[in-house]
Amino acid sequence: MANTVAVTGASGFIGSAVVRSLLADKRRVRALVEPGANLKNLDGLDVERVTVDVCDGDGMKRALEGCDALYHLAAIYKLWMLDPEPIHRVNIEGTVATLLAAQAARVRRIVYTSSIAAIGLASRDDDPGALADESTRFNLFDIANDYILTKWQSERIAMRFAQSGMPIVVVNPAFPFGPRDIAPTPTGKIVLALLKKEVPGVSPGGFCTIDVDDCAMGHLLAEEKGRVGERYILGNDNISIGDFMNLVCKVAGTPTPRLPLPKMMSAGIALGMELWADLVSREEPRATYRSMRYAQRSAFFSNAKAKRELGLPSRPQEESVRRAVDWFRANGVA
Repeated sequence: MANTVAVTGASGFIGSAVVRSLLADKRRVRALVEPGANLKNLDGLDVERVTVDVCDGDGMKRALEGCDALYHLAAIYKLWMLDPEPIHRVNIEGTVATLLAAQAARVRRIVYTSSIAAIGLASRDDDPGALADESTRFNLFDIANDYILTKWQSERIAMRFAQSGMPIVVVNPAFPFGPRDIAPTPTGKIVLALLKKEVPGVSPGGFCTIDVDDCAMGHLLAEEKGRVGERYILGNDNISIGDFMNLVCKVAGTPTPRLPLPKMMSAGIALGMELWADLVSREEPRATYRSMRYAQRSAFFSNAKAKRELGLPSRPQEESVRRAVDWFRANGVA
């Protein structure tokens, strides 16, 4: 099984896009999927499937036997969980167990999927459009939720492994959009809420987006061209929340929310949703106080390094949004 490529989190949104890109590149793929995972995104794909818990060190050693490269994407991407223990376990403990297993298997190349959430923000009240880059220090302790903190901590772990000599390249995806968002992810839920006309108004702030297939190609380019121990921001478009809503509604042919929601009001609404989830519904809210505070900071990033060193592709943002809208509607989600 020489030259086999292992992909953890292979059935997920970005993970399955990476699998498809690898197959298009004529690579042999071993898809590592967590027990009980929805495998719809792997239907019809010529891959070897292995069910394994990324926190199971011995199981991961067996799963990586004979693998030449590893893409580690397995992570829990949620803005809120009633019990946050699994997000810490999978995102942190799973990173340690997986990298130790890869070390034992003598994997030649590892692409570790972090997040732009692991990078600090450069935007300020006097300069809301400032772009963060790979060198921006993490400065989000006041607004970081469990997902952000675990991605920051697990990336630090991956970087320590790289410093010890492991061939690890880190990628930091922005907010991904496109087809096959079966969960859906928090980013997909933004589109769905607009399609269902559930968004009450427009709040300040913004974020960085990327098409899920451009993000996947960025992973492959990181394996091929990335420098060991370096991180690369995979993001293509910085856009305000209002402009993004306008774009989605234009593509979908739905009314655009117009009611302006000042920072304190939108943060208050998000806090109310979170408290209702904590105390009553026990279901993930549409927004949380900290996720809203993050978005209000204008999470804008520079992709100059990934463009320069990797050749990160970039399709039009409207095309990515259209692909997401069409997929949700075709699959009866919206």
